[in-house]
Amino acid sequence: MRLMAKSSAVPLDQLFRALADPTRLRLLNLMSAQEICVCYFTKVIGAPQPKISRHLAYLRRAELVAARRQGKWMHYRLIVPRDPHTASILKTTMAALKDNQEMQRDHERLERVCCGPRSLVQVLGAPAPKRF
Repeated sequence: MRLMAKSSAVPLDQLFRALADPTRLRLLNLMSAQEICVCYFTKVIGAPQPKISRHLAYLRRAELVAARRQGKWMHYRLIVPRDPHTASILKTTMAALKDNQEMQRDHERLERVCCGPRSLVQVLGAPAPKRF
């Protein structure tokens, strides 16, 4: 029997598995306040695009992120789960990530990749992350 969150289609065990992976936590952290193009995830995390895409698909199945295509660019953003218990778990997780030094370094790397000299915006024409 699978444990289900009240009024949610996502089983709690799937939610916790989604939150148990360090790469997925880093992705969620980067989306904490903005919508991000996949190209930035690959540069900040230093993983190949197919690996990043697999983790993002896992987060989509857990209903923690949503995707939007804009031309050739795929953008991802954090979404608030419908179930209040799931939303509370995500909120607590995001608060813990905010205080983590590695997660803070990821935000610093994102700033350099996005807006620094020879940024992806300048070199590839990648869309800059959109703040909420």
